[in-house]
Amino acid sequence: MNPNYIQTLSEKIVHNMEEVMVGQKEVLFDVLVCLYSGGHLLLEDVPGAGKTMLAKSLAASISGTCKRISMTPDLMPQDLTGVSFFNMKTQEFQFLPGPVFTNLLIADELNRSTPRTQSGLLECMEEGQVTIDGTTYPLEKPFFVIATQNPIETQGVFPLPEASLDRFLIKGSMTSLDASHVVDFLRSHQTGSHLDDLKSVASLSDIQEAKKQVTQVHIDDSLLAYLAEIQSVLAQTEGVLLGVSNRGILALLKASKACAAIYGRDYVLPDDIKKMAPKVLAHRLMLKSHLMIQKNLASELIIKVLDQIPVPTEEELKEE
Repeated sequence: MNPNYIQTLSEKIVHNMEEVMVGQKEVLFDVLVCLYSGGHLLLEDVPGAGKTMLAKSLAASISGTCKRISMTPDLMPQDLTGVSFFNMKTQEFQFLPGPVFTNLLIADELNRSTPRTQSGLLECMEEGQVTIDGTTYPLEKPFFVIATQNPIETQGVFPLPEASLDRFLIKGSMTSLDASHVVDFLRSHQTGSHLDDLKSVASLSDIQEAKKQVTQVHIDDSLLAYLAEIQSVLAQTEGVLLGVSNRGILALLKASKACAAIYGRDYVLPDDIKKMAPKVLAHRLMLKSHLMIQKNLASELIIKVLDQIPVPTEEELKEE
């Protein structure tokens, strides 16, 4: 792989998106990690934080299509995936694609839709295709979901079960802006949003090439053992009811590779794993009921575990 390719591509995309996304560098980093890893992002934040603008600015930056759908309780799976109907003129069944046939789908307030509809979307995320009346239709490539949910309102919602949360590579939130960033935000939007003025700085083929190169990032066997140790220790940590699944630790591996590539390296360092672990694993941990109400406790437990586990030394990495 070309170590500078993904770093240069990422810098161009982030710089372009920052024209409208002021003070959100860390969230933009998470978006790129998900995009390059073939994963999806769940944003938990209050309305008006800029989640939809984040998705639309990404689509504009990579020449991709973007669709948004409100995940209301009356939404049916076919409202997402599409339906087959009988065309009276042609006397044949015809498929009408749903909003999932896009590069970037904004699933707004995912937890307001019923479990049946949620599972329909998660199937698209996992398989990259939909099956209607026995016929399979591939989705666009890349296909990237940014789902949102409101952390405050609890009435009329259907919380995502752990198995569904496990399908999201990263669960995060928008960065709270300090006073100086708020001033910059107001200054840049006083004549309206610059979203329509954003120019494309990358193509979909660039993203596909980046995804291919991320898979070629090298990770040492000692770091694979480090990942396995993280999974094992988390499962035995006090207060944890259910640890990280194999899918979860594989997600951390993929995210760590993408992190290394964004920094311009073709090999993973322990710091990449440490940076991505709370982002990727926190929402996959099932804590005991009396601990679930404590905000950010899962992330704190992961950071504490990372401090306890010996990190592979430089000598061990060189031996490989």
